[in-house]
Amino acid sequence: MDEPDDAPEPELPPAVDLPPALALPFLRAGDMEIVGRLVQASNTTLLVTVTSEVPGRGAVTAGAVYKPIRGERPLWDFPEATLAHREVAAHAVSEATGWQVVPPTVFRDDGPMGPGMLQLWVETRDDVDVLALLQAGDPRLRRIALFDAVVNNADRKGGHLLVRPDGLVQGVDHGVTFNVDPKLRTILWAWRGTLIAPRELQVLAALRPKLAAGGPLAVSLAEHLDAAEVDQARVRLDGLLNSRKFPHPHPDWPAVPWPWY
Repeated sequence: MDEPDDAPEPELPPAVDLPPALALPFLRAGDMEIVGRLVQASNTTLLVTVTSEVPGRGAVTAGAVYKPIRGERPLWDFPEATLAHREVAAHAVSEATGWQVVPPTVFRDDGPMGPGMLQLWVETRDDVDVLALLQAGDPRLRRIALFDAVVNNADRKGGHLLVRPDGLVQGVDHGVTFNVDPKLRTILWAWRGTLIAPRELQVLAALRPKLAAGGPLAVSLAEHLDAAEVDQARVRLDGLLNSRKFPHPHPDWPAVPWPWY
């Protein structure tokens, strides 16, 4: 039986805060059900529920974002059918740094619309002005700026920054990352050319052996990127470690995405 035209929109599932150790197996094994679509996204982006048993918590139903490969729009400067893989690769780098920039993200071959990426839905504060954070040079954004430099993020918009209730700032929408050419396009230029702090350098230095050929991060990235893209991620990391400075915009590429938010 068809629903009436004035039927209420489906209620969004609650955001469930799961640590990566629980969230990743939950996302990989849970039953998925599509409950809506985020229409403002340029590629097909679906809101789903995921239901599965979680150790110590019993049966859990949580919201997640599902981006099927079949819904990706072709781009002139990225290989087709790779954006979902790049999102998962970005999460792998995030986890290797310990910075928790990217919410838990996995690749699913068995999604309701075919293979794609699945990312845990994040509860956010609606009383935080992202523009105010940018104008103030909020230090919580520094690690995201460095992360973007490593993954070569070509589209860091204000709307891709999420402030959680616990104050952690995270980033989403990492489909256009890891290009072999310089593509860094971001709103996070407040620290361009300034020194990377010692504690930040320590994180980047610890990332280097993980990204070395045969290292655990390199092996993980090779499941989602080609060899040249992994090599260039290593080159970008070495550049940061050698200069010890935040990067400047590349002269041959727009520095800021449009629209910025």
